[in-house]
Amino acid sequence: MTSDRIAKENLRRRFQQNQEDCTITVLELLPTVTEDILEALPSEKISEELQQRKAERLGKSVGTSEIAPSEVSSGTPSAKDEDSRSFSSFQSESYVHASQVAASTSSGGGQRPQSTKVQLWNDLKISSITRALTLLYTVSLLSLLTRIQLNLLGRRNYLSSVIAQASYAPPSPTISLENRDDDGAEGSYGNDFETNRKYLTFSWWLLHRGWRGVMTKVEEAVKEVFGPLKPTEDVALEKMSALILDVRRRVEGSTAEERSAREWLHNLLPSQEEEECVLRESGMSNSIPSPQTLPLLSTGSSSPPLRRLLDETSDLIDSPMFTHVLTLILDSTFSQLIDQKLRSEAYRLLPLDAGPAGRIQDVTDNDPTTASAKLATIMAVMTKEAHKIGNGVPNMYVQALESVSDLEAFAAVIYSSNLELEASVKIMTPPMPTQSITEPDAEAEKSIIPEAGIGLIDKAAGGANATWSGFRSVWGKVTGKGDEQMTG
Repeated sequence: MTSDRIAKENLRRRFQQNQEDCTITVLELLPTVTEDILEALPSEKISEELQQRKAERLGKSVGTSEIAPSEVSSGTPSAKDEDSRSFSSFQSESYVHASQVAASTSSGGGQRPQSTKVQLWNDLKISSITRALTLLYTVSLLSLLTRIQLNLLGRRNYLSSVIAQASYAPPSPTISLENRDDDGAEGSYGNDFETNRKYLTFSWWLLHRGWRGVMTKVEEAVKEVFGPLKPTEDVALEKMSALILDVRRRVEGSTAEERSAREWLHNLLPSQEEEECVLRESGMSNSIPSPQTLPLLSTGSSSPPLRRLLDETSDLIDSPMFTHVLTLILDSTFSQLIDQKLRSEAYRLLPLDAGPAGRIQDVTDNDPTTASAKLATIMAVMTKEAHKIGNGVPNMYVQALESVSDLEAFAAVIYSSNLELEASVKIMTPPMPTQSITEPDAEAEKSIIPEAGIGLIDKAAGGANATWSGFRSVWGKVTGKGDEQMTG
């Protein structure tokens, strides 16, 4: 194996390690925002109140039946049976148990104003669907933000090590990948601990503030789409897919122009006026800005490292690539919910990727075109899945979004772009792709973009090969030795 191939493989391993770090970071941060979302949309508490109402009604009906059994048999038994079956389905499928009813009864359930049974069921419907979908959006946005942050830092750290090696320069054809804390060149390229730490702190915004805007948008769409449906209503699998797709179109946009106009930046990063507040809330700054903190957040022409990182992050979030990749990973996570979980647990069908050997117990071979389930059953599955989306081990939803190849391609573009600019050398860099996502195909049921739009960044990224070309170019410029081999 030649030195060039060794160096190329070393760089590839460094890039891949960076992507693994992204996954670990997402899994560590996700429980924080999950807890807040579950608290904001307490489906279990609403279900407990419904169970209390049912227990009270059953207690009264038992006392009545001892006096006048005919009164119980009269009325509308079919409607009562429907309600009973739907509720028992929800109770058995979700995390609510009879013990919770007794606990909530004794702990004073007067916090919420008295609502009718119909109102409670409607609240439960909106809450259970909204929080599952909000978590899908949040984990997807968190994954993209983390990819941007860690790959920007990875690029800068690697570049600073190249420059540091060239500066110390015993005449050697090899380059060390280790960080040098006392290197002045690293500070100028943002590879200092304080800058990196403060930059990573800005994920606090999505975890504690930004997700609320996502939840509000999702909740509005869920109310519009699912509002007319009753929990006892039968919903076909194809109709459920179409309803969730309708929610997505209302949240993300139904045309290429609407998706491009959809702004996610305010969900992911604070405004410049709120940046100091984020650093303060996250414990990175004193309540009164220090002289050292204020320059970091300046917006002048000589932008310091943190300002440059935040500005580049904002540009990437506003780019067509971000919108495209976000759409693809949302397709993947929503498919995990619909084609795997709802299909098997609510509709009792085989998951789409399950072969004859991959059968699940109690799953039938019903015709998918005619299979239906009570909306209450679907709500129960979604209530349970919300916990798995945010806290699942292993997390199948994180795995699903990471299976999208365009996500790694997006990371490769970030990792390899602007290297010459960072090194202050005048080299033309490959332009970032700007073509828009095409209109959704009429037959696309679970994706809001067609197959034609999937290749948006494949050619632009070129995987780790693109990073190698960029870094080799920088190495030649800073050392003045052309294509001398980089190994380490």
